[in-house]
Amino acid sequence: MRKLLNQELGRKTAEEYKSSEKSPFVIVLDNVRSQNNVGSVFRSADAFLVEKIILCGITATPPNPDIRKTALGASESVPWEYFEDTVNAIKQLKKQGYNIIAIEQVDSSTELQDFKIEKGKRYALIFGHEINGVGQAVIDICDDCIEIPQFGTKHSFNIAVSTGIVLWELNKKRMKGN
Repeated sequence: MRKLLNQELGRKTAEEYKSSEKSPFVIVLDNVRSQNNVGSVFRSADAFLVEKIILCGITATPPNPDIRKTALGASESVPWEYFEDTVNAIKQLKKQGYNIIAIEQVDSSTELQDFKIEKGKRYALIFGHEINGVGQAVIDICDDCIEIPQFGTKHSFNIAVSTGIVLWELNKKRMKGN
């Protein structure tokens, strides 16, 4: 076994990323306070070819040194928008035909492994504040909520970890046809 060199990985340039066919996902960050988490989300978004990231409320926006440090250039390749209010962003996404999915623990959530991806549909995946999660006003207008099963003493993952887990699982389902 030999570790591959960077030039052997076949990585896309920022321009190739922009012209590539995207996965049917938009990530919405609802008042995420850590710029490092935002940068990590950009990096995962790039890896999974998401359409764009929507940054809302107190969520920091590029250019930002802490975002840049963890994004490793992904904030230049992944398109993003800013909305002051997450509910307004969600209303716009609904008008554009997205299915609105919060990643949150609610009384009627769908566990991640049970969530079905429908071919031809587009999804807005909402990740919330590190302590308070996705706001209730946002949950109230969602089509569904996905919960990542957890088995230890803690009841949450870091938002950047959650984003990676959800994008991996949904892309795996999408590529397999569910």
